Amino acid sequence: MKEKLFVVKIGGALIDDENLLNEFLTQFAAIEEKKILVHGGGKLANVLAEKLGVNQQMINGRRITDKETLNIVTMVYAGNINKNIVAQLQQKDCDGIGLSGADANLIQATKRIHPEIDFGFVGDIDKESVNRKVISGLLQMNMIPVFSAITHDKKGNLLNTNADTIASVIAQALSDLYEVELLFCFDKEGVLEDVDHPETLIKKVSEKDFYTLKEEGKLHKGILPKLENALAAVKNNVSKVFLIKETQLKNHIKNNHEGTEICL
Repeated sequence: MKEKLFVVKIGGALIDDENLLNEFLTQFAAIEEKKILVHGGGKLANVLAEKLGVNQQMINGRRITDKETLNIVTMVYAGNINKNIVAQLQQKDCDGIGLSGADANLIQATKRIHPEIDFGFVGDIDKESVNRKVISGLLQMNMIPVFSAITHDKKGNLLNTNADTIASVIAQALSDLYEVELLFCFDKEGVLEDVDHPETLIKKVSEKDFYTLKEEGKLHKGILPKLENALAAVKNNVSKVFLIKETQLKNHIKNNHEGTEICL
């Protein structure tokens, strides 16, 4: 029987709220099974870019990452945010180790090539990009990997990579070794028919449901990459995938199954 592994992804809204982040990390540290944390970036990169006079460009919610922006997001994601999360976990007797995809060649990406848009230093990945042997080795040493959204291309370049995708491909890559549950934790109760009304929570979303909701315009743009990555995980043998509110992690782990379950 495979060991249980939780892959947990948190986003910027949580990172930007010091008290909420502390509460979440307390709940995360209490998970007894093996676990991995993947985090996004929050507002700090934009704040620093503004102070440095580096213009930020977004297309369909995706950051255009030129060289100056890459330097900023690397400092913020893999530096400030990552190490502060690890320090807080250590305070909670949780032996976190802060990582980027470049460390030990853990996640090797390919620079994005788009026919119309130059995204700059942005990396695309799939489950074959992940060095599952090394990650599994860290888990067996009872370390808790904490991944920032920075990868590399094995050509000496760092790349900015979507954190939802990182969480999904790590879960997929480790699904042969562990019984993996992937959790996308964010500021909503799960998938909502009406984003402003928590009572419209949809408890289960299949691939068919996803396309129907998308066509009906009921999915706001922020949740689309989460759902796309969640479906990719389900298709690639990840045992369970949920979208949950970050404050409900403890209840969910206790088998209350909060939020929205993603299924085929």
